[in-house]
Amino acid sequence: MNECTLGEIESKFADLIWENEPLPSGELVKLAQDAIGWKKSTTYTVLRRLCEKGLFRNEGGEVRALVTRDEFRAMRSEQFVNETFGGSLPRFLTAFSRGKKLNDEEVDALLKFIEENRQRG
Repeated sequence: MNECTLGEIESKFADLIWENEPLPSGELVKLAQDAIGWKKSTTYTVLRRLCEKGLFRNEGGEVRALVTRDEFRAMRSEQFVNETFGGSLPRFLTAFSRGKKLNDEEVDALLKFIEENRQRG
């Protein structure tokens, strides 16, 4: 995947695809018109951009995801941690939780994550 960032409107459009794929491109045009108010040309322009980013494929008139929404979010999160915190998950967690008290459920989830990764390592 080329780029892990999407603007607000691109995100809304990508969500339309993820929620309905695989789907005929003509149906996507109708969905985008109803949900976002786009014309056919706008839909195809933005779809082409998202295909160039490696998120989707429009082949034979069918639009499919190449990356799931969860995979995209994971890549975007990793990119953010790398760019903002030099790839350090502990630095990110420290900054994230600085002004926020973690509840017991969150602490348990983090401890479970640490244990699972310790066993894999």
